[in-house]
Amino acid sequence: MSLRVLLVDDEELARVRLRGLVNECAEPKARVVGEAANAAQALVWLESQACDVLLLDIRMPGRDGTQLAAQLRERANPPAVVFVTAHAEHALKAFDLDAVDYLTKPVRRERLHAALQRVAQRLAIRPAAAASPADDEPVVVVSDRGRVVRVPVSEVLYLKAELKYVTLRTAEHTFVLDDALSDLEQRLGERFIRVHRNALVARHAVRALERRVMAGSDEEGGESWAVRVAPVDEWLVVSRRQATAVREALVAAGL
Repeated sequence: MSLRVLLVDDEELARVRLRGLVNECAEPKARVVGEAANAAQALVWLESQACDVLLLDIRMPGRDGTQLAAQLRERANPPAVVFVTAHAEHALKAFDLDAVDYLTKPVRRERLHAALQRVAQRLAIRPAAAASPADDEPVVVVSDRGRVVRVPVSEVLYLKAELKYVTLRTAEHTFVLDDALSDLEQRLGERFIRVHRNALVARHAVRALERRVMAGSDEEGGESWAVRVAPVDEWLVVSRRQATAVREALVAAGL
């Protein structure tokens, strides 16, 4: 079985090139089943036919690609979306729309084939996901060395504001965000607890709260309350202002 691909791009030459690249994909096998020059044509096509993935341009006459992707997400079983565009500045918005990948023109064969492999992997697990009543795993979208990464919130251990940036720590990686810590706190909600004016910690990652000599302590002698974050075994300062709230939250959670 091969992936069914719908090409949506207002430039005919772009569609011709994409069709050739799709036909060259050996694993997974893929075939172009339709083409559209704009969002309206794509919607008409989808009313009577089906595809597994859209290779979707963003800037087109009329409704743009992100608006089409947002509309498709309202369907029960929407096709996957891989954005293909000459404009890199839309990447973060694209991943907020649950895009599988974001390719910039001119598209390289290897990048397109990698994107189609991700589509095939997603389709392979879709039946199990559809059977679950739980909502999709929320993510934090970050830029990392020229690529866009979707980090599941369940993998985030802490976020720490440093100078003009926020460091996001997982068990295996450290990412740098441009977002304000206060904005992240509102988006992440009760899963995280503020331990300092510059730090949020995932409740599930806290393993201990105790007095320690800490760099950056705001107390005399350099000793302050601190939380140990697992599994990285790092300690973060807890400010005097937040200490009581942190202790009460951890006691309430049975920690």
